[in-house]
Amino acid sequence: MVVGKKINRVDAVTKADGTAKYTEDLLDDKCLVAKVLHSTIANGKVLSFDLEEAKKVPGVVKIITSFDVPDIQYPTAGHPWSTEKAHQDVCDRKLLNTRVRFYGDEIAAVIADDEIAADHARDLIKVEYEEYPAIFDMEESVNNPGDVPIHEEKPNNVIVKSNYEVLDYDEAVKEPGLIKVTGVYETQKVQQCHIENASSFAYKEAGKVVVVSATQIPHIVRRVCSQALGCDMGKVRIIKPYLGGGFGNRQDALTEPLNAFLTLQVGGRPVKLMYTREETFFGTRSRHAMKFYITSYVRPNGTFAAREIVAYSDNGAYGSHAHALVANAVNAFRMMYPVGAIKGVAYTVYTNNPTAGAMRAYGIPQIGFALEAHVDDIIAKLPNDDAISFRKKNMMQLGYVDPGTTITCHSTGLSECIDKGREAIGWDEKIEKYKNQTGDVRHGVGMGIFCYKTGVYPIALETSACRMILNQDGSIQLQVGATEIGQGADTVFSQMAAETLSIPFENVHILSQQDTDVTPYDTGAYGSRQTYVTGMAVRKTAESLKNKICDYAAWMLNKDRIDLDLVDNHIVRVGTNDVLISLKEVAMEACYSRTNSNHIAAEETHHCSDNTYSFGVCFADIEVDIPLCQIKVNRIINVHDSGTIINPQTAEGQVHGGMSMGLGYGLLEKMLFDPKTGRMLNSNLLDYKLMTAIDTPDLEVAFVEPKDPSGPYGNKSLGEPPVIPVAPALRNAVYNATGVAIDSIPLNPEKLFQEFTDAGLIK
Repeated sequence: MVVGKKINRVDAVTKADGTAKYTEDLLDDKCLVAKVLHSTIANGKVLSFDLEEAKKVPGVVKIITSFDVPDIQYPTAGHPWSTEKAHQDVCDRKLLNTRVRFYGDEIAAVIADDEIAADHARDLIKVEYEEYPAIFDMEESVNNPGDVPIHEEKPNNVIVKSNYEVLDYDEAVKEPGLIKVTGVYETQKVQQCHIENASSFAYKEAGKVVVVSATQIPHIVRRVCSQALGCDMGKVRIIKPYLGGGFGNRQDALTEPLNAFLTLQVGGRPVKLMYTREETFFGTRSRHAMKFYITSYVRPNGTFAAREIVAYSDNGAYGSHAHALVANAVNAFRMMYPVGAIKGVAYTVYTNNPTAGAMRAYGIPQIGFALEAHVDDIIAKLPNDDAISFRKKNMMQLGYVDPGTTITCHSTGLSECIDKGREAIGWDEKIEKYKNQTGDVRHGVGMGIFCYKTGVYPIALETSACRMILNQDGSIQLQVGATEIGQGADTVFSQMAAETLSIPFENVHILSQQDTDVTPYDTGAYGSRQTYVTGMAVRKTAESLKNKICDYAAWMLNKDRIDLDLVDNHIVRVGTNDVLISLKEVAMEACYSRTNSNHIAAEETHHCSDNTYSFGVCFADIEVDIPLCQIKVNRIINVHDSGTIINPQTAEGQVHGGMSMGLGYGLLEKMLFDPKTGRMLNSNLLDYKLMTAIDTPDLEVAFVEPKDPSGPYGNKSLGEPPVIPVAPALRNAVYNATGVAIDSIPLNPEKLFQEFTDAGLIK
């Protein structure tokens, strides 16, 4: 058995000893350098450029402006494409934009021999603008869009509005004796802060544009580049080497389309386009800021009669992933507590802020904070209920089929997760101990639960392919289009292949890099889909390869195929497991036989037509220093139901990373902007406050493992979920400690001072 074992990552040594090759490590010494000129207004249009002084800089090869690019609007989101226009991503940006929509918009590019020349020339370009009033607030953008819409295709600045209703909400609220609870909750704009900045280089080879890029979605980026250039897809090739993190930011075409265009402007010479940290902050993507208006009607027995949500999502200047994020959030509002009548309305809105896109857990950290904060607000009004009993009465149960998406709860260990976390944190004792506190320093406990689907079916296409080749020594080459972005996917895929083929783990050689000219198709790393969707492709391919190996062995041994199996790296007799021949002997003969040479390989596609939910909970025990407005996390534990855990070691690492991200989201992080100009004020890792090793408490992790029947090995999503429940658990712990219900994050000293002062705790 290989699945379920703690196995070191296949890329651990390569990354630790510095031999792993990232995009910048592969650069040609003769590579030209491109630098982008960003707008210095948030809303308006470019009237003209003065390039005279810039062109005089020694080493400048070419300057491209927004007037020089194709008049093609293209999408950037890393979604599977649809042949149905109604389901296609928003096409609303060009390679360079004359119509400026945020402070930092890309309006021109300099190509030069080196960075010094490119930077100097860029700084000498003069721009004349026509400026319009900027709109930075999402609700104002809807209610007062102004005379000049941000995009003329959407005159009211609403990209998409959607709504749903389960049962009859208006009728449900008429039930006598209901308790009405309302709340308004807000989450902030944060950046993914992956270590490797947005980067690529491009060149022309064999009639193709080749882009080497740090991307989560090589096959999708290929399609986007072809759309942006207006060329056939077969003329674009994307190569993805090792990648320094993504967290959803690289689930977008970032530098690649422009870089592909720039190399064509200089005869196919190599051009690198590598963003600085500051540019990565404002010029790539971020998590959406969202605002939620929630109304609940609850029976005295602690069950929901009716709930309503109205949600706004700030998409910023361009469409990117657009409505998918807030739609996912508002759907999760329905799914987590599918009791009673439920009504949801969601708006995705253009503003003159930098563009938001995918970020770990895709809208669910936002609704997770709002919904779990709201649940604790409800519990405060129900003297006969508590945080755990209320949630258990109302949360999703086994067999639930979502009325909007048809996603089915095939397995759930959520109740066990809650029980395990409750015992570990000492919940009951601490609830009693922390009652009726006074004084400057107080303690509190809080919790938050979540559900998260696995992949994007049936909302979008879910497909993945895998290729395996039998080597002469009996080992295999494993190739997938699914991308390793630091989450340990390559290790898990290798375990799956070894498990199904019944060969040693070390005999699986996976190719960590993707190349769209040779790599099987896969939509990429997002949606916590890979071990579920690509995992099924790996299993199917391994089964196919195993059958081909046994077929060939049957010929070698002159036996019936039905009597043979591949077990423990040997061909054995079915029933007795008597060893007949080694896999290595079969592989050598298959390759070199003078009478029946057969190079054994298999490739299979899995078209996924199912989905399921993972679950989990976070419990936090904190200390609040009211005068200092400081929160100290004494203990925090995440307990997850992700079905069968393929590799406990990498799974624990995933949860640690997600918890750290959730702590930053809940306590520290926020992108700050000048309210007059829209310029980002903290676009560096000094001023943008991330969790450090000193800030981070010990992170405790536990799992329950109900086998999910829809997963290839009983597994379901884990990559994104760990970030979801942390922020609400912290918020609810502050509420428990101080009696102050704070309805927006981060819970930084500035926020705490304001809230504690308003509550009279600070005079």
